[in-house]
Amino acid sequence: MPDAPLLELRGITKRFGDLVANDGVDLEVAQGEVHALLGENGAGKSTLMNVLYGLTSPDAGEIRFDGKPLRLRSPRDAIDAGIGMVHQHFMLIPVMTVTENIVLAAEPREGPLLDYGKAHDIVRDLSDRYGLAVRPDERIESIGVAQQQRVEILKALYRSARLLVLDEPTAVLTPQETSELFTVIRSLREQGTSIIFITHKLNEVLEIADRITVLRRGKVMATVATTGTDERRLAELMVGRSVQRVEKGAAQPGEPLLSVRDLVVHDSRGLEAVRGASFDVRAGEIVGLAGVDGNGQSELVEAITGLVKPAAGTVVADGHDIGGHGARASFEAGVGHIPEDRQRRGLVLDFTLAENLNLRNVRRRPISRFGILDPRAIAERARRLLGEYDVRGGGPGTRARALSGGNQQKVVIAREMSGTQRILVASQPTRGLDVGAIEFVHKRLLAVRELGAAILLVSFELDEILALSDRILVMYEGRIVAEHGSDVSESVLGLEMMGGGSAAAV
Repeated sequence: MPDAPLLELRGITKRFGDLVANDGVDLEVAQGEVHALLGENGAGKSTLMNVLYGLTSPDAGEIRFDGKPLRLRSPRDAIDAGIGMVHQHFMLIPVMTVTENIVLAAEPREGPLLDYGKAHDIVRDLSDRYGLAVRPDERIESIGVAQQQRVEILKALYRSARLLVLDEPTAVLTPQETSELFTVIRSLREQGTSIIFITHKLNEVLEIADRITVLRRGKVMATVATTGTDERRLAELMVGRSVQRVEKGAAQPGEPLLSVRDLVVHDSRGLEAVRGASFDVRAGEIVGLAGVDGNGQSELVEAITGLVKPAAGTVVADGHDIGGHGARASFEAGVGHIPEDRQRRGLVLDFTLAENLNLRNVRRRPISRFGILDPRAIAERARRLLGEYDVRGGGPGTRARALSGGNQQKVVIAREMSGTQRILVASQPTRGLDVGAIEFVHKRLLAVRELGAAILLVSFELDEILALSDRILVMYEGRIVAEHGSDVSESVLGLEMMGGGSAAAV
């Protein structure tokens, strides 16, 4: 560790009312170091990074950058100092090109106008220098999330960032894209860029970080070198107890509760995203759907839950034909839905937590009587669920947008798993959750299965699919190309997900 670290946080404290989000936090990051920041949902990671990026002011403490005190009144101050941040939810303008997004508000000009040719050349040279291959003239709306993330990183590097904060950078990436990102991070480190890497994935931390700082309830538990530590120790530091792999008992499946036949779904461009998918999910079983992102899983889930109308085929839920009849028909047939995008599909961000938690119950007693909502009953049920699902960062009256991403996910899970739904479509249910919360959600899913629910689990995490599923379907280019029992190997699934193995014969 150098005598003068690039970044020093000393005694950072931040309160929100009675909540102490950061409690005297110390953190040092060296030049050219990848420093991981671990912690449970609500541990204070996001608040600490918001302080570092000038989005909020600390109540106490000091920031020193390159050996000098740094006072941050806004993100502009952070950017000017050489600090860049890539948020978990990207800050890009979809209708603009890659180049336009990167140089926005700092454009090279020819007179009063943007010099697009020069900007294009700058972006191309910058991407070549750091190994961040992007297509400068592509519109953001037409590129994938991995490319969008590269654009966000280039935005920061274009502004001469010496310290880069990556907030949950792999949450929306496939394993292959994660590997590519790690190659980029290593290249940045070799060229002297310092990186704060925020994640919940312990295996990734051990692979990419030089040192790890663990937060728990706003306090620093430890800072350790990656060498000499392991996932078990990190998990115990995060949650204060040992975390065990959830044990799954044998399934006792009953009759099919969800039946999909010859389903065809078009994507937003009018192309076939789902091509004749057929399968059943029976009472008392979890069926896992494995596949690389972009192979039709999202469109399949949207058709089942009534968010889009299929072009052909049928969806039957508990004996009710719901295909093409909208979200209300899906809901009334007893289908619960944990969506992959919690902010866009799972929550009304400007509603309170109490309102979000009771969206499914506005016509049911005791929440509603004779068409009139009961505020006390709404608040009481919300308070119970917030405690039961360990949602941190607010109470029943807190706006949903005020919570961290992981705690927003817990709110969605609490709502969708606390009702009487006989069918649950769980799409990326543990995205953005810490290891303790993942253990909790896995136990809940298995408990709902034991009660006789039919669960369709869609996840990009193969270890999650293998740990929870009784049967596993593989989706490739819009088709169900393989079906396995839970004893299939990860290597076989990985091959089929990429179009090899049995997928090649379909």
